[in-house]
Amino acid sequence: MIHKIGLLVVRDNRVLLCRKQRGTALLILPGGKPEAGESEQQALAREIREELNAGINAIEHFGDYEDEAAGEARRVRISLYTGALDGEPVASGEIAELIWFGAGDDRELISPSLRRQILPDLLRRGILR
Repeated sequence: MIHKIGLLVVRDNRVLLCRKQRGTALLILPGGKPEAGESEQQALAREIREELNAGINAIEHFGDYEDEAAGEARRVRISLYTGALDGEPVASGEIAELIWFGAGDDRELISPSLRRQILPDLLRRGILR
């Protein structure tokens, strides 16, 4: 199983997602895998610097989700955190583009974990409408 740390940023009833330059065309959450010796929060801060060219503060655990990995025949466990970005996010590193995704947008464009687990949870909690 793959373990990834993801960041949930919601603005104007849309969630920030990204498309990687390679590996999968599906939209995923910003974040990534922790390196040896890193806490989840340290990994998230590093990945956000690398992928969004931004800092992050007020990090809080939001939930854990498990589903099929995007573009791989494996399972993924996502530890999802919320946080405030320092600065406007810009696609950097391995990220090709950033997308603000709304509840009414095409769900076929997003990863299985977002489509089947995370987005429905955000709607249930009233975080997205």
